[in-house]
Amino acid sequence: MAARFAGGTGSRWFPYVLVFPLALVLFGYVVQPMFATFAESVGVDGVENYGSFLTGGGVARSSLVTSLIISAASVLLCGIVGVAMAFLLKRFSFPGRKLIEAIILVPAALPPLIGAISFQLLYSETGILPRGLQQLFGAENPVLPFSGIAGVLVVHTFTMYPYFYLSASAALGGMDPSVEEAAYNLGASRVRVWRTVLLPMLTPALVSASLLVFMTSLASYTAPLLFGVDQTMTMQIYINRTNGDLPMASTYASVLGVVSVLFLLGMRWYEGRRSYRSQSKGVAAHRREITNPLGRWLALAASLLATAVLLAPVATIALVAFSRDGSWTTEVIPAQYTMQNFVTIFAEPRAFQPILNSLKMSLIATVACVVVGVLIAYAVRRLDFRGRGLLDVAVMLAWALPGTVVAINLISAFSTGNAFSFGQVLIGTFWIMPLAYFVRFLPLVFRSSSAALAQLDPALEEAARNLGASWWRAFGTVTLRLMLPGVLAGALLAFVHGVGEFVASVLIYTSETAPISVEINNRMYSFEVGTAAAYGMLQVVLIFVVMVVSGRLEGGRRSTREAARWTA
Repeated sequence: MAARFAGGTGSRWFPYVLVFPLALVLFGYVVQPMFATFAESVGVDGVENYGSFLTGGGVARSSLVTSLIISAASVLLCGIVGVAMAFLLKRFSFPGRKLIEAIILVPAALPPLIGAISFQLLYSETGILPRGLQQLFGAENPVLPFSGIAGVLVVHTFTMYPYFYLSASAALGGMDPSVEEAAYNLGASRVRVWRTVLLPMLTPALVSASLLVFMTSLASYTAPLLFGVDQTMTMQIYINRTNGDLPMASTYASVLGVVSVLFLLGMRWYEGRRSYRSQSKGVAAHRREITNPLGRWLALAASLLATAVLLAPVATIALVAFSRDGSWTTEVIPAQYTMQNFVTIFAEPRAFQPILNSLKMSLIATVACVVVGVLIAYAVRRLDFRGRGLLDVAVMLAWALPGTVVAINLISAFSTGNAFSFGQVLIGTFWIMPLAYFVRFLPLVFRSSSAALAQLDPALEEAARNLGASWWRAFGTVTLRLMLPGVLAGALLAFVHGVGEFVASVLIYTSETAPISVEINNRMYSFEVGTAAAYGMLQVVLIFVVMVVSGRLEGGRRSTREAARWTA
């Protein structure tokens, strides 16, 4: 009986009836656009673009090498910062620890564009810190400014280290201390314990974080744009697209997509090649108190410094949001302040339109992500059918593709009408934007829904089916209701990412469909820095609200799991 209801219905054809439209959606809007991009890249000159890319020197190969170097360096730096912070906060107790724990994820709350702008305003040659040090020391030039690749790495490190911190802190929090104690009792040094015990046990967390950081860095566009690094893959995609050379832009997009997917598959293979589970059943490690007076004072000073560094980007955006446009020139900080920036945004229809655009497009995309993502998660987790692995891979592809590649794929696929656009040209219309957001953020809802579904016992749905409920009724009243907190958490993430999306939007927007992020970029180039920061502050506030709501939903999800366990 259990086997019968594991697939949701007694009919062996039911899984295929449910999965076919989902597979069609993924093929039409994820896979088929990739083929269209490849066809565009070889459509005129055959493989000449790829030949020049692989065999010739110059910009193409330099861009690929630079992107790979930046991504690898970002992984290394984020790993050092994130793992070190996780180890200190999880293993030691010192003055200021709780303060750092409360704000350590603040950089992750910044939208990519706003994060890059805040670091430009802080650390570039015209930034607050270099100018402040120049004035303090009476130097002729700004002191310790960041530019070029160094500036990009600073942005990546301070905005992406939370990936390593979250993964490593979760692993350290659940690690059995008896394993380390046994190694020390056998005479192992601290270095050897780190190398032979801790690092192997942290491998799954480090692989997962490395994957996220590498792919996010490879897809990074805003930091290279603002710090003047033109020879990266994403920048070359934008430059070639802007210059009207879509075949070459498609070539860059295809190569970048292949590199992203290969790295994803390679890291998944490496993680799965051996087991990293501990066989002991000890308790979680307790924090060690720092008792040395000098160490406590140093820890407190370091905590205050870390707090200032973590809060500086948000504080900078908040400060500049109230500055008068055009008034900040050579001063260390803006000299004139006003509320007019926010008044302009909400009072002028043209200024408020980007906010409406972002909210509408993100809401449409989020609804589509929820419908498709929940059903795919259910199909992959609960249904038994041939091709289930391919369905999972198709969603993985959507997650692996950088935003610039997604944009080029959609441009190549929907510059003319086809069956998936109902014969309509979508480029230049409103609908291409929510479609891009749907493709980019569907994996967020899928993964959140899949994780929630994994916590539910299939016997609950089976019991409803045994009592005579149809599959749709059992799914809607039992399974979907119990997994709702996870679905809503993923939906909120998709929505807020859509509101802050810039990388794909900048390639496909029109003047009528410009979202908030594009408007911020345009205002920055028009030297309306105050208004741009005001838009950014609205985004930051929205993200913090979503983080609070998501935290409460996470608490609700734990309560739901407990209720489901007692019901079972």
